Amino acid sequence: MKKPVVGVIGNSHRVENRFAVQMVGERNLRAIAEVAGALPLMFAGCPEITEIGALLDSVDGIVLTGARANVHPSRFKTAPDPKHEPYDISRDDLALSLAEACVARGVPIFGICRGLQEMNVAFGGSLHPEIRELPGRMNHRMPRLENGEIHPDPTVIFADRHDVSLIKDGVFARLLGCETIRVNSLHGQGILDPGQRVIIEGVAEDGTIEAIRIADAPSFALGVQWHAEYDPQRNPINRTLFQAFGEALLVRRRAA
Repeated sequence: MKKPVVGVIGNSHRVENRFAVQMVGERNLRAIAEVAGALPLMFAGCPEITEIGALLDSVDGIVLTGARANVHPSRFKTAPDPKHEPYDISRDDLALSLAEACVARGVPIFGICRGLQEMNVAFGGSLHPEIRELPGRMNHRMPRLENGEIHPDPTVIFADRHDVSLIKDGVFARLLGCETIRVNSLHGQGILDPGQRVIIEGVAEDGTIEAIRIADAPSFALGVQWHAEYDPQRNPINRTLFQAFGEALLVRRRAA
């Protein structure tokens, strides 16, 4: 049997501030290829280029990756603020509809960081643009030096920074065989109000929602707030998640 194919959403970017491109972090592609056992194919996060029906006819699963851009606040009835830019409106237009379509068609979907946020908004939920501004919350953004620059060492940036408590007998707890895990943290935006079908499966020590599933989804439909793509080759938590995604891909391919 041929390898399953996974569509990986692209992000809008400009090279030299002139040339419009779509890009995907290589770690996402390697996680899919090396751990989920699938062929990763990037698709444009732009509805003028990517037609959802044709895309889902061509792949066995979808990964909604993390990204620098925030989901635009108009998507959850909140006024935008320049300090929360950048935004990627084209990706919003595609990803929110795509998340719903995947669940409706039983196509496995794995949301990572922004991907979790997109899944929540797609099902009617809202986000807070800066989780750290809420009372009692920690700073979930990536570590910086004293001068404000992003820390130059990726092992520091992606180091595990806080615990996540998983609901007893939930999908994550059953997959991972435990009820507490430790994860990295590189986000500003986060879930405020869960969507109608969004089930909270994991919460950080400060109350930030870190793991979700979509209720009654016919296939894998999980989202994580941390960057699981960073180290699944050696991190047992992230490896298990990508392997479970890979197993769902095989089920989907056999049923096609």
